[in-house]
Amino acid sequence: MCGTCGCGSEKNGVTILSPKENKTNEQHHHHHDGEHSHSHDHSNDHHHHDHHEHSHGHSHDHHHHHDDEHSHEHDHHKTILNLEQDILKHNDVMAARNKGYFEAKNIFAINLVSSPGSGKTSILERTLSDLKNEKSFFVIEGDQQTLNDANRIDALNIPVIQINTGKGCHLESEMVYNAVKQLNITDHSILMIENVGNLVCPSMFNLGENKRVVIISTTEGEDKPIKYPDMFFTSDVCIINKIDLLPYLKVDIEKLKNYALQVNPKLIFFEVSATKGEGMESWYKWLKEN
Repeated sequence: MCGTCGCGSEKNGVTILSPKENKTNEQHHHHHDGEHSHSHDHSNDHHHHDHHEHSHGHSHDHHHHHDDEHSHEHDHHKTILNLEQDILKHNDVMAARNKGYFEAKNIFAINLVSSPGSGKTSILERTLSDLKNEKSFFVIEGDQQTLNDANRIDALNIPVIQINTGKGCHLESEMVYNAVKQLNITDHSILMIENVGNLVCPSMFNLGENKRVVIISTTEGEDKPIKYPDMFFTSDVCIINKIDLLPYLKVDIEKLKNYALQVNPKLIFFEVSATKGEGMESWYKWLKEN
């Protein structure tokens, strides 16, 4: 779980930016991360040296050393478990607050999740471009670094906020809450939250969304749903992107769907090509009806 990999909203230099801001903010953030990385490497070297000396000093008493390691390992796992529980509990509380806010303002919030390269941003871009005159959209972009995706959305004149998670591999509900405060979302609108590209950790973090949409591309193979079952189990919709590439791939779409339905029998599917526009109308119809 994410307590193990070190993610958390209070660490790792989480920043919330508007694409309108000066680019020097982004450059400063990169510079800061570089300094942090250097400091981290130095402390690792120091720790390794201390561990070597400790091991050498106790080599004459193997039994004592073993007991000490066992106790340390037990305490370490207990600490990780407690940390994970605390992180998820706090996230759920903040998610409930987000959900209440969305309901009060009649905001339809969608959490877009996928692995990197599935075409998540391309689907979002096409959707916004085609429907922005029919619906009121607001966007939260999640990435570890850069304003690239937020700039793409900003070019469509859609209100957007970028969340850079630093070393974090997912968005958390408190990050979304802080971004929402800057967006000034109007009533009766659609909030699209593009999560960090990752099919593992985001599945555990409820953002207070109404629907979770998992996107998978035909280039990723058929077995993604059974390799990453938690993400497909917690999703409401599965968009299969890049169907225009099917003539060039050895992939069975029906087998992919069957795998996904084994994990979550309630999944709704849309087969689309974000670049060609094929199948997008069915996705739009669902979006406008919810």
